[in-house]
Amino acid sequence: MVGLVALDLAGGQGYVDAVQRIWDRGDAVLPLDRRAPSAHRAVVMAALRPTSLIDADGEHPLEGDEVEPDDALVMPTSGSTGIPKGVVHTHSGLRASAVATSARLGVTSADRWLACLPLAHIGGFSVITKALYSGAGLVVHDGFDAAAVEDSARQGVTLVSLVATALRRVEPRLFRTIVLGGSRPPEERPPNVVTTYGMTETGSGIVYDGVPLDGVEVRIAPDGEILVRGQMLLRAYRDGTSPVDTDGWLHTDDSGRLADGRLVVDGRRGDLIVTGGEKVWPDAVERSLAHHPQVAEVAVAGVADDEWGQRVAAWVVPIDPAEPPSLDELRAHV
Repeated sequence: MVGLVALDLAGGQGYVDAVQRIWDRGDAVLPLDRRAPSAHRAVVMAALRPTSLIDADGEHPLEGDEVEPDDALVMPTSGSTGIPKGVVHTHSGLRASAVATSARLGVTSADRWLACLPLAHIGGFSVITKALYSGAGLVVHDGFDAAAVEDSARQGVTLVSLVATALRRVEPRLFRTIVLGGSRPPEERPPNVVTTYGMTETGSGIVYDGVPLDGVEVRIAPDGEILVRGQMLLRAYRDGTSPVDTDGWLHTDDSGRLADGRLVVDGRRGDLIVTGGEKVWPDAVERSLAHHPQVAEVAVAGVADDEWGQRVAAWVVPIDPAEPPSLDELRAHV
């Protein structure tokens, strides 16, 4: 029997040790999000059916379903319905991802990775796999704390995976390389920041600064969808279905294009706003609004409209809540 072990532990060396023990005995890991409400955690457990649970009190057997012999990781992810699918990755796929990443970044045994993003997301957990499979050093924090991240850099950490919000809160020059994933990267960034494109189904980033990692193929379908292929892709979802076609291409549901051999991602196909027949990508509007001197944060999406089909709507957080920008000012700026 190859079991699936739900892991409910705080981030740290104890977490890494538990992952290693689970893998050494041939089982797979299901990371649980300790920040999530109990009701959501119950939904994840019911949907993904682990065979045991490890928490601070030890290991507890459960009535669940086995996994395949090479399976290493089942990472929860929500589909369009919000029901967790559970992305299944194999040891061979995670190893391929770690090898390709290490080669692109020039990782050696002298490097040390820092994992400070949530471990129940691929961006956080994949730092552990990159270190374990490459032989680099590893430090794991139980969440992001800017002061602790900078302190780890001063103590010898050379590589870290961050999202844009976290990047703005640390001194980037403390690290040899920062791998940046998640939401849209900032237009201006330090030279040691590498932007990545990937998703849970790809086992972390597979395109660095627009260039696919070694062993990764990217092509654009006639309708503009980004398709990717490589050894690091998921084996399947937990329910046995897969977004990978018979030729090995993962259909990402992202739109993009190739410019001078580099991948440019326009956004999720479902995010495209069609207003009065015009196609508007939210990213372009967000970038414009983000440069307004009174705007701290902004998100843009389409909302239903009887006349236009959709309207372009922006949710704006002002820098000074007492003096927010007016709608006319924002429209003029865009």
